[in-house]
Amino acid sequence: MAANAADLAEETKAAARAAADAAVKLTAEAQKSFAEAARKFESVVQEGVEQMRAQSRTYADNAGEHIDEAQRYVTERVRERPLAATGAAIGVGVLIGLLLAAGRRN
Repeated sequence: MAANAADLAEETKAAARAAADAAVKLTAEAQKSFAEAARKFESVVQEGVEQMRAQSRTYADNAGEHIDEAQRYVTERVRERPLAATGAAIGVGVLIGLLLAAGRRN
């Protein structure tokens, strides 16, 4: 019976070592997988950021062109009809003033 107990203890120790070795291997594989996934994620995020930068440059250039066009249009209209432009500016100013005054009363 003592021999059986000693054999059982040895088998248990061997099984524990095998389980520990398997756990170490699984941990190493998991670390490799996580590192690879992190590299892929970083690459995808970096590509996305680069695409957003390129698109934002395009949009900014486009918006700048539209603003320049609008500025030229307004300048031309003011030069064509300075009194009408002045009257429109005064009217917009009065309207904004009335809206702000109404907001203060409430």
